[in-house]
Amino acid sequence: MKTDIQIAQETAMLPIRQVAENYGIAEDDLELYGKYKAKLTDELWEQVKNRPDGKLVLVTAINPTPAGEGKTTTSIGLADALNRLGRKTMLALREPSLGPCFGIKGGAAGGGYAQVVPMEDLNLHFTGDFHAITSANNLLAALLDNHIHQGNALGIDTRQILWKRCMDMNDRALRNIVIGLGPKADGFVREDHFIITVASEIMAILCLADNMEDLKERLGRIIVAYNYEGEPVTAKDLNAVGAMAALLKDAVKPNLIQTLEHNGALVHGGPFANIAHGCNSVRATRTALKLADVVVTEAGFGADLGAEKFLDIKCRMAGLKPDAVVLVATVRALKYNGGVPKAELAAENLEALKKGIVNLEKHIENIQKYGVPVVVTLNSFLTDTEAEYEFIRNFCEERGCEFALSEVWAKGGEGGEALARKVIDTLETKESHYHPLYGDDLSLAEKIETVAKEIYGADGVDYAPAAAKALKQIEAMGFGRMPVCMAKTQYSLSDDPNSLGRPAGFRINVRDVYVSAGAGFVVAITGTIMTMPGLPKKPAAYGIDVNEEGKIVGLF
Repeated sequence: MKTDIQIAQETAMLPIRQVAENYGIAEDDLELYGKYKAKLTDELWEQVKNRPDGKLVLVTAINPTPAGEGKTTTSIGLADALNRLGRKTMLALREPSLGPCFGIKGGAAGGGYAQVVPMEDLNLHFTGDFHAITSANNLLAALLDNHIHQGNALGIDTRQILWKRCMDMNDRALRNIVIGLGPKADGFVREDHFIITVASEIMAILCLADNMEDLKERLGRIIVAYNYEGEPVTAKDLNAVGAMAALLKDAVKPNLIQTLEHNGALVHGGPFANIAHGCNSVRATRTALKLADVVVTEAGFGADLGAEKFLDIKCRMAGLKPDAVVLVATVRALKYNGGVPKAELAAENLEALKKGIVNLEKHIENIQKYGVPVVVTLNSFLTDTEAEYEFIRNFCEERGCEFALSEVWAKGGEGGEALARKVIDTLETKESHYHPLYGDDLSLAEKIETVAKEIYGADGVDYAPAAAKALKQIEAMGFGRMPVCMAKTQYSLSDDPNSLGRPAGFRINVRDVYVSAGAGFVVAITGTIMTMPGLPKKPAAYGIDVNEEGKIVGLF
């Protein structure tokens, strides 16, 4: 069996100019990064911004399991299938982080015969967007420490510094560090921290900004610390905005690549959904909606994280109104949620399926709370049985959901045509009445409780003393109307990663709360979630290499 990277490397790509032509994009509106990658110019947006929008389809999933779900693979295969059926469709996806590529999760270019290419470029340095975000983040950190060293005219309280350094790699040893050791010229000694780049507020800002002017305004609002009077100190106060914007000048432009079937994909931005808001950039999604009849996008991890943030944060801020949601599951993952060990998932087990399907049921109910039609799809495996398919099909249809099998991993767009027909039928016959889950006027605590009860199924929320104090301070500063961004484990509807299925009788534990004033949301950190992941015992990096021909191998 061929690996994902072998399939990708054997595919003859079209020059990106030709892919762009299919969407009416002229060569002058491309900034080329070689033959197969390009950024879209600001001028293109000015040309298309008054066109009507196409239909917007969000792809999300049940809670991820070791059995795999294939959300990005489904998104790509669905877009290829819709194009095969005559609907001009474009993808709007996130860029992968290097952390998972070399850690445990692997890349994010899809899989099998439903991939975007060049796969190696996308999973590694791509067009340098993440490096630009890392540099801008760390420039702000350097300017902050230099300001303190040069006399601290702003009166920054070094015990109340919020801004953290970042890098796009999993490195647990950098979570908590001490800087400034050595002679006086080496800076002021203080505790510091690292987060992964995809958790940086600058990543969120880049993904939510409308244009360069909006980007700079948001950068200026970043709260980096508090002074001795307890007042916020911002990036604007540190005179950091112009230089940060210069580093992000090209990164803010969407990237165009192609699927294995030569359809267009705007891949731009990549905040994690478990520790950030989990959606690709607003600019990429809006541009795709002007260029295509249908746009297929995805949000990270399960629907309790990525989809909730897409619907409550991104759509609220950007004025987007999704027309349908595709919810991805697998028979194997549902049986895993029913208590079957990973080694035994190949055997038919209807009893375990009945126990585990409650996870899918909860996600269906959650999406329906937003007023958006739902299509459930199963990524098929050779070990699945007709009895298992029939049970899941009946379960979904009884709950008012369309249902289709997906074989895009093995067959590409052809294997997604059944799903594409269900999506087309939904778009043409079912009206979306999208609305966010909660209103702006609720208190931050009420918003957190709404998500915890309505989406996770919790009985309530408990706050650590520091989190409760921070909530009051954030509201006193005037940020109470912002949406909330929940940082929570992706593996469970609860904040306990080991609680599978549809947990009940639990409470969500919020241990910290902080405001991302530039991004425009308030982050609540639950359970033991980390903003700097660590590497596993056997990182994926062990299997990645460059062969004698100069080709990358082992990347998946």
